[in-house]
Amino acid sequence: MISAKGLFYSTANTMRLLQTCDQDLPLVVQLYGCDPEIMSRAVSTLYAEGFRYFDLNCGCSVKKVVKTGAGAALLKDPGLLLKMVSVMADRAGPGRVGVKMRLGWNIEQLVYLDLAAPLAEAGAGWITLHPRTAVQQFTGQAAWQALKNLKEITLIPVVASGDLFTAGNALDCVRQTGVDTVMFARGALMDPAIGMRYQNLLQGRADLPRNQEFTLRLCMEAIETYRRHASSRAVLKLRTLLPRMIRGLPGAKDLRKRIILCRQWAELEEVMTSAREHLEKE
Repeated sequence: MISAKGLFYSTANTMRLLQTCDQDLPLVVQLYGCDPEIMSRAVSTLYAEGFRYFDLNCGCSVKKVVKTGAGAALLKDPGLLLKMVSVMADRAGPGRVGVKMRLGWNIEQLVYLDLAAPLAEAGAGWITLHPRTAVQQFTGQAAWQALKNLKEITLIPVVASGDLFTAGNALDCVRQTGVDTVMFARGALMDPAIGMRYQNLLQGRADLPRNQEFTLRLCMEAIETYRRHASSRAVLKLRTLLPRMIRGLPGAKDLRKRIILCRQWAELEEVMTSAREHLEKE
């Protein structure tokens, strides 16, 4: 998720988030902001640099985002939301801009169905719906029925989000609601292979392993990727990510304690390597 304003002012952190590689293609850049002019310039800049697909975030309910009028706060001003989509589509081209949104700001202000047709008219190529309100954040249960309701009244693709913690969850959601596809969020943080698992389910192939060896290998690949493409501060991010990935494994509690004490790449690699070596001896 990229700040349009941060991109406009070329802040270092924003530019770092845009780093990519050929393996990421096709890539959609998700932007957030509340100023149509700045958003228009942001899309124009990214388009000139080779990016072709964009997404407007109208779903983030984090306080520091909504207090600026961006993210889910746009659901309180549908006119501004539609203006943002329109200027993005003007710069990117038809069908190249999507919208990630929630049901509405709160239960008294559900706007997702009212926005369906106007969003398509404004140039949106798809809608991703997290079927909770902004006030709910991640509490309660995602209302998958709302996904079905949206799909039944719009001709553009609908992407499901919310409570898709496993590939099986995703398959159930698609079958129950008729949506076109899914977007993994928290599920991908716990299992980076969740997308491959979902594709295997769709195509009737065998699932990937669900064991310590496979998970620890994914952890090592994550460390190598972060080390190659990020700064040394990424160790702190991995101290949050890796414990999610190993959740549920035998010995995860002790391993998590060791991970959160790491401050250097070498320490992190030593902890994970020793965990794999211990596993091989069993």
